[in-house]
Amino acid sequence: MGGFALNEIPWRYLAAGAAAGLCNGFFGGGGGSVLVPALTGFCKLEQRKAFATSVAVILPLCALSAGIYLWRGGLDLMTALPYLAGGALGGWMGGKWFGGMKVSWLRRAFGLLLLYGGIKSFL
Repeated sequence: MGGFALNEIPWRYLAAGAAAGLCNGFFGGGGGSVLVPALTGFCKLEQRKAFATSVAVILPLCALSAGIYLWRGGLDLMTALPYLAGGALGGWMGGKWFGGMKVSWLRRAFGLLLLYGGIKSFL
């Protein structure tokens, strides 16, 4: 995929990024569930690269959303700190294991995670 000048970026890439940002802003996360299918479908990225690229895109979106929540008084930073420490450890472990996992297992795990989250949210 290479670099783009802003006026050359296909609208569907911008739309996928906007959808991911909206998910993060509305729900406090979930942008990756929008981006991974968009990156594989629109950008034709291989699944493993789509997962990794999604993480790189979601990081600044999450930081922006968290900053807005903090500014508006909706974020209790002290409550979030233990989760941040655990999340950092889990992120490090996931990143280390990511390269050795078969793509088919990554896809299944991602699908199960989306299914679980969807059912829990619905009920």
